[in-house]
Formats: sequence, structure tokens, C-alpha cells
Amino acid sequence: MNHDRSIWAHCLQHAAKSDVGLRRANNQDSLAVAPAGSQDAWEHRGHVFMVADGMGAHAAGELASQIATTAVPLAYQKLADRSPAEAILEAIGDANRQIHNRGQASPEFKGMGTTATVLVLLPQGAVLGHVGDSRAYRLRGTRLEQLTFDHSLVWEMRKAGQLPEDDVPGFISKNIITRSLGPNPAVQIDLEGPFPLAVGDTFLLCSDGLSGQVKDDEIGAILATLPPEEAVQTLVDLANLRGGPDNITVIVARVLGPQIAQGAAGGSEPAAKPPAGKPVHPAIWAVLAIFALAAVGLLVLESWLPALACLIGAVVTALVAAISRFRDGEGRTAIDGRPLGRGPYVACDCTPNAQLVERLKDVAVQLRDAATNEDWTVDWHRFNGHLGQATTATGGGDFTQATREYLRAIAFMMAQLKNQHRLGSDSAIDL
Repeated sequence: MNHDRSIWAHCLQHAAKSDVGLRRANNQDSLAVAPAGSQDAWEHRGHVFMVADGMGAHAAGELASQIATTAVPLAYQKLADRSPAEAILEAIGDANRQIHNRGQASPEFKGMGTTATVLVLLPQGAVLGHVGDSRAYRLRGTRLEQLTFDHSLVWEMRKAGQLPEDDVPGFISKNIITRSLGPNPAVQIDLEGPFPLAVGDTFLLCSDGLSGQVKDDEIGAILATLPPEEAVQTLVDLANLRGGPDNITVIVARVLGPQIAQGAAGGSEPAAKPPAGKPVHPAIWAVLAIFALAAVGLLVLESWLPALACLIGAVVTALVAAISRFRDGEGRTAIDGRPLGRGPYVACDCTPNAQLVERLKDVAVQLRDAATNEDWTVDWHRFNGHLGQATTATGGGDFTQATREYLRAIAFMMAQLKNQHRLGSDSAIDL
């Protein structure tokens, strides 16, 4: 376990995985996970998580997403004189320029792009920067909320009132996105939050390789019933069971308690410093000096009223300098209680129920039958143990436990098949 992860293990669990899927030759998704290196870094910069889904011919999309997930966390940490929200905005904008410039420099990479969804967990709450159709969710209790807006043709048409919520005509592609990093020298970036943190909150970032194959209520049920490591693997497994047509990237972060670092002293990463404030224009210091010197000179000459006027001028100028240094400038975005964006955009209840349990049972049974028919080598004792516990829980009306055991049976079988290289592009199972 790395240092940054271990000092937060008692209060933050997180896991991440990027999978090529079953029908792609290479993985154009990228991710970044950067927990704070100390208590001070947590208080001022927070924990950073990011998913990017690249697009472009040959290796272009892969390069674009890698540039994004490398550049954004690095630039965010360097912008210590900015508020977190403003730093996110500038970091994503800088990544867009880097990707655009790289694309313009080579015909092979021209037009390449990537989505970018950045989550920063801070004492003030969760703040997001977002471009494209990758997604960020928060599960609180059994309520799953999508915190980001899909920059896709379908969502934009719905927003404009041109499409009903639940009906997309076949001639409209669900894969057309309206915004991404790279194709243009500038890009519009959504900021969302801050969403207050509560113990038990679970955040999910994912590419559309997951959200396109696994429904929101299923995502929520998995997050609610499994720890992050298991949830990440199970979500990837389900997307692959449905054909795995795209790369699949998933990050899960769960808040276990107050964010207090343990054993962080002497860490390998220096703590982020609190914002030092903006430089004050030299003219303000000059006016302050003139007023102060004039006040002293007039006092020496016993010109009391003019001296008092100059002293008041010096005080006012000092206040102007302080305000100029420490307030947010006009047009800057700060976390001061004001909401950013309009999220959440979609919400659903994810309480495990009999219908979900029945669907999961069907998948587990189909996997069992396929393994039996193909005479695969499987640890049947363990697999059947999960099925037996699921059946008992279902009979007792404990759908949460039944969901958990069926999911574990499916994940176990998938691991067995992958170990034997049995999983292929024709492995889709209806769930």
C-alpha cells in the first residue's frame, strides 16, 4: 500500500480499474488517483480523482486521455494561489491547450480529444470539473445521484425540449458528444458543487463503457452492497458480460469518517501551502507610503488636521491593499457556500429488491450453465456457497444480502473464466 493511501485508510476507501473491454484493440481510457499527502494538503487541496475517455484514430485518443490525466492533477496542485474550484478550471483549460497543440503539431493526432471528469474531495465538500460524457455519481444511503451533465447530443436535445426523457429515436446516436478537450483551442468547462460530505457517501467516476452498459439502479445497488475494491471489479465484470463494447474505467471513493491523516509526518510529498493571496499592485503600496510619510511630516510640523487626514488616507489605502490581496477577483470562482453548476441532474432509489435479485440470479445461473456445458474448471464449492447464501437470504426477505451474494458469485465465476482465458467478445449475458 502506498504512503498516501495508507494514511487515509481509516477514513477513506478508494479503488480504481481501467479495462480494455472485449471489442477494442487498445485502451483509450485513462485515470488518476491522487490522495492528499498530509493533513495540510487535505485541508487546502483535498483528494483528487479523475477519469478521461480518449477519442481519435490510432493512438490519438489514448495519448489525449493520458495527457489529461497527467496534466490536470499536476497543474491543480501547482495552482496553490487559486481557490480549489478555480484551480480545477485552470488545470482543465491548460490540459485542453496541451492536447490541442499536440494535435495541431501532427497530422496523425489532428482532432484528437478526450472527456475529463475531475472529482476533488475537500473539507468544504466535493467539487467537480467536467467536460464530455464520462460521469460522476454520489451514493448517499440508497439514493444515487448523477452529479454531472452528459455533454452528448441526446442530453443536449433533451435539455432543449426536443426529446422526451425516456425515448431516443433509433436514428439519433447515443455516442455523439458535444464537448471534449483537444479539438478546439478553448473549451467550456462545467463546475459542480460543493456537495457536502457525509460519512458513508460513496462517489463513482466512470467512462461511458460502464454507464452505457450498466443501469443507474444497478450501479447504486452494487455500490451499496460491496466494498470499493469488489464494487469496481464487479461493475467492470457486468459491463463485459453485456458485451464489453468499449473501454471501461471506474473509480470508487467512500468516506468512512472524518478526514484526519494518520502517520503523515515526514511523508514523501510536501504539504500544499495555503493560498498566499494575490500580489498587490505597486501603485497601492506607493500611495500608502506617501500618505504615511505625509502624516509623519505634518505631525512634526504640528499640523494636526492635515496629519489626521493623511493618517486616515493611509488606513484606507492599507485596507484596499488587504482586500486586493486576499479577496477573490471579479469573475473568479471560489468555494464560499455558493453552489456551482446545477447538479445533481438525475437521481434514483437503489434499494435492493426482489426484481434486482431475480435478475442477478439469472446471470449467475447462466454463468453456471455455460461453465457446466463447456466443462470449465471451476471451484464449485465456493461458487455454490455464494448461491446457497443468496437463496437463504432471498427466502428471508433480505434482498441486500441476497444481492451481495449473487454479485460475489458472478464476480467469482468471472475471475475463474478470465484465469482460463475463457471470456471473449461473444460473452454477452442479458441483465
